[in-house]
Amino acid sequence: MAAITAPQHRSSKTESYVDNKRKDDIRHANIVAARSVANAVRTSLGPKGMDKMISTSSDEVIITNDGATILNKMQVLQPAAKMLVELSKSQDSAAGDGTTTVVVIAGALLEQCLLLLSHGIHPTVVSDALHKAAVKAVDVLTAMAVPVELSDRDSLVKSASTSLNSKVVSQYSTLLAPLAVDAVLSVVDAAKPDMVDLRDVKIVKKLGGTVDDTELVKGLVFDKKVSHAAGGPTRMENAKIAVIQFQISPPKTDIEQSIVVSDYSQMDRILKEERSYILGMIKKIKATGCNVLLIQKSILRDAVTDLSLHYLAKAKILVIKDVERDEIEFITKTLNCLPIANIEHFRTEKLGYADLVEEVSLGDGKIVKITGIKEMGKTTTVLVRGSNQLVLDEAERSLHDALCVVRCLVAKRFLIAGGGAPEIELSRQLGAWAKVLHGMEGYCVRAFAEALEVIPYTLAENAGLNPIAIVTELRNRHAQGEINAGINVRKGQITNILEENVVELIEQCGI
Repeated sequence: MAAITAPQHRSSKTESYVDNKRKDDIRHANIVAARSVANAVRTSLGPKGMDKMISTSSDEVIITNDGATILNKMQVLQPAAKMLVELSKSQDSAAGDGTTTVVVIAGALLEQCLLLLSHGIHPTVVSDALHKAAVKAVDVLTAMAVPVELSDRDSLVKSASTSLNSKVVSQYSTLLAPLAVDAVLSVVDAAKPDMVDLRDVKIVKKLGGTVDDTELVKGLVFDKKVSHAAGGPTRMENAKIAVIQFQISPPKTDIEQSIVVSDYSQMDRILKEERSYILGMIKKIKATGCNVLLIQKSILRDAVTDLSLHYLAKAKILVIKDVERDEIEFITKTLNCLPIANIEHFRTEKLGYADLVEEVSLGDGKIVKITGIKEMGKTTTVLVRGSNQLVLDEAERSLHDALCVVRCLVAKRFLIAGGGAPEIELSRQLGAWAKVLHGMEGYCVRAFAEALEVIPYTLAENAGLNPIAIVTELRNRHAQGEINAGINVRKGQITNILEENVVELIEQCGI
């Protein structure tokens, strides 16, 4: 009997062993997939990082080294690898920059996790140790941070420059960094100084010229022409502006139908009714003193007809049509006016006032500028220029990153050194802390401390330096108490990175 039951006992053990093997295989596959995504963007880290050329399914070519853009355009199918794409997206929305850093650090941490799991440490122990290490890391970073005031414009410009230095448009950082700082500071609300809504900064792209021609406009810019259909005005001083959401065109029937007109007198009567209907609307508009109309794009019927444009031109009213629906909120906030949904609600108090509305020729096309707005809302517009579409798109992405960095700095007013200094300091302090911890936790924390060295290692590797020599020297300098020592990739040596004006936010460290 004993001889019969023993094999059964052994077979149940075998089954549980196979089950664990499957679990390990899946875990291994997930970590390997996530690491491969991290390795794909690793070469684009830092000022000397390489740019990626991405060809999308629609044959569009994008050249960028922004981690979030690269991962967004990659068609990742593996669920664990998708998590890293989502990680870079959340970093992009939270801090705007450091998207490559978070993915590279996550990849290095996962590599250490795989090693710990292969040594038989339980996943829960690894996870708990990682949480404790993260809390400790935040304390270390906060202790390293240097407080900064909003009145210290130079510090804000330095942090925006550091963000731009690793981008394709890095040679224009001296222009774009102050521009990003001025844009954010102009929309900071005194009542809520810690809250900056980047929807109040509108970026308008216009092909032509160079990035040097990028400018900050205190007012509104429309990437469209004034309606010239009937020889109406293209420039208006002392403008009284109305934003309308109704159509200046003859009404249609509610259902799709055709009306057959049999004789000329009936046809003449329809045309006369149309004319008097449109004329009645324009007289009501003119009576309020309005001389500039911004007309929302309509999907039900034409927002304006040739006949209504002719009468508007006769009334000396400047017309900008096809304004997008999602732009209405920004426009009304800037002009400090109200959108008008019905001709019966057209009142003088709903108008906005500006010194000048004019059409300006730029490159091959034209834009409309509204400047000198009375009681202007807390908004601003950046007009980005570029010689081709690739440069224009990358300039917009880089400017968005710089704006996000300044926004975060307004909310959390601390700066830390860049150039791999915070990561190597974290690695050193977590390594020392791991010796105090007991059991498996100390073992895990030491592994995570080693993983953080991936950032200075990659910075040195991408700059063509000897990564082992550089990281060893950097570790040595930090052990001597130089917490702001970092890799200067331009000089190819270790320097005090704060003095080199390479600064970043706590959020950019990716912890």
